[in-house]
Amino acid sequence: MTAHEILKTYYGYDSFRPLQEEIIRHVVGGGDALVLMPTGGGKSLCYQIPALMLDGTALVVSPLISLMKDQVDALKSNGICAEALNSSNDSITDADICQRISHGEVKILYLSPERLAIEKDWLQQNVNISLIAIDEAHCISQWGHDFRPEYTQLGEIHEAFPSSPVLALTATADKTTKIDILKQLKLRNPRIFISSFDRPNLSLDVRRLLTAKDRLSIIKNTILRHRGESGIIYCLSRKATQQLADKLRESGFSVGVYHAGMTAQQRTQVQEDFINDRIDVICATIAFGMGIDKSNVRFVIHNNLPKSIESFYQEIGRGGRDGLNTETILFYNLQDLITLKKFAEESNQKDINLEKLKRMEEYAEALVCRRRILLNYFGETSDCQCGNCDVCKNPPQRFDGTVIVQKALSAIRRTGQQIGMWATIDILRGNTNAAIMSKGYNSLKTFGVGRDIPAREWHDYLLQMLQMGYIEIAYDEDMHLKVTTLGDDVLYGRKQADLAVIVHEDKRTSRKKEVHPQLFNLVQGEDAELFEKLRVLRRTIADEINKPAYIVLSDKTLHALAQSRPTTLDDFGEISGIGQYKKDTLGERFTALIREHLSKLG
Repeated sequence: MTAHEILKTYYGYDSFRPLQEEIIRHVVGGGDALVLMPTGGGKSLCYQIPALMLDGTALVVSPLISLMKDQVDALKSNGICAEALNSSNDSITDADICQRISHGEVKILYLSPERLAIEKDWLQQNVNISLIAIDEAHCISQWGHDFRPEYTQLGEIHEAFPSSPVLALTATADKTTKIDILKQLKLRNPRIFISSFDRPNLSLDVRRLLTAKDRLSIIKNTILRHRGESGIIYCLSRKATQQLADKLRESGFSVGVYHAGMTAQQRTQVQEDFINDRIDVICATIAFGMGIDKSNVRFVIHNNLPKSIESFYQEIGRGGRDGLNTETILFYNLQDLITLKKFAEESNQKDINLEKLKRMEEYAEALVCRRRILLNYFGETSDCQCGNCDVCKNPPQRFDGTVIVQKALSAIRRTGQQIGMWATIDILRGNTNAAIMSKGYNSLKTFGVGRDIPAREWHDYLLQMLQMGYIEIAYDEDMHLKVTTLGDDVLYGRKQADLAVIVHEDKRTSRKKEVHPQLFNLVQGEDAELFEKLRVLRRTIADEINKPAYIVLSDKTLHALAQSRPTTLDDFGEISGIGQYKKDTLGERFTALIREHLSKLG
């Protein structure tokens, strides 16, 4: 079959996304390639369809067992013969898979780089390898955000399989990482395909300087807006992860915990529960997520600042992979910045990690379209105003804040620059606590000159001053604040300091009329009651075959069914995302339900 015929027959789509067809044509022609596409952008079809067009078996090198399982389950649900060789199999299963591979019955084989090293000789002698796809290719790069030494052996892949094209794929690679992937993999005259990194269905929202109580309130309201739907909340530490999960459970939410301090069995169980919708929300450290191919995650919250834009982009990319509207929220405060800078200072790649953190910090502080920043970071020049981020929705206003800045700078100077952020606020607010009294700071001329400004707003202004270069933090001097040359220019009246007007977090979210969460992605003409019935049937079928619900049919396909309401198998097969195999195996049950629903409506 042609690529288009395969796309329609197996996957149920009428057309390719940008670049997919061009990449497929290049790989089928025997060419190496590096593909950069955002999470959910359709990378897997770029090697799966060539695998079905070419003779032999395609090898897919994948980093995690859970990721392999998701991919294999999805392929089998479309009637495609795929398998994985990994440590979750017993010896009998592995032997059966190998026998079927040697007989040419398996079109796509997933395995880890470690397993590839073990099976390489056997594969060379017994299997016609049609192509080799290296997923999460940034892992091979020393500059990548998720360095994995085992991937370095893949640099010899062409020597082992000289006639097979190699396709490297990743969703997160800046310019340096991209060059390093090409070098490490020794690709032969590769073409580089860079898709748009824009994910317009993801809203981008940054909330700054909130109290723990306010953050918890926003998180609860977000879960309520998506009751019965899936979400991920990322935390910086294991302790914070557990504490947040406990608070949410106390409020009656279905929440799981995932971090590196748990046993492998515990982590696997939580991940399985999340994938199969037995729990709605995961509170996790960054240890969670790479192995998740769940298409219907409806919100991603960062309770703390991520360490880099690459990490942030990959993590929010785990939401909305089906293309439906998805919320992302990033909470940002100074303590996160201090903690992450300390981690970066102590790392083996200090300069690189500090620079990446700086870019993340600039994103969080930005007063321009956040989507524009992300696209520009990944080399996709854009001057857009996306209309779907907090900056576009609420453009900031500025005012002459020179006097406010001078008060703060004067307080810092008068202590000999021996105070941190909160001591500065205490002096400005005139707080007579023990630490202030013992140092004699209550006798300073600046003591209490800013008592008219709430502590929370002083914290915001000091953070703005830090970002604008008026002050800096001496990390090697107990986090004391230091006035910079730019700060002196303002302090002594040589320059004006403009500050952004502080906009208090809008509490209207909590007062929003609660609607059924599925209406969040309701399309015009859709029958909401029918959607719920279809969702229940999907869950029933998923339980019968012991697979995640989104493997049966995606949320996007369910919405299309609720809108079009097909009552015949032929009409059912015309719905996007329903290929021939799903038409044959699922069509009768879904169309029967739709006919029954319509008959009750009269």
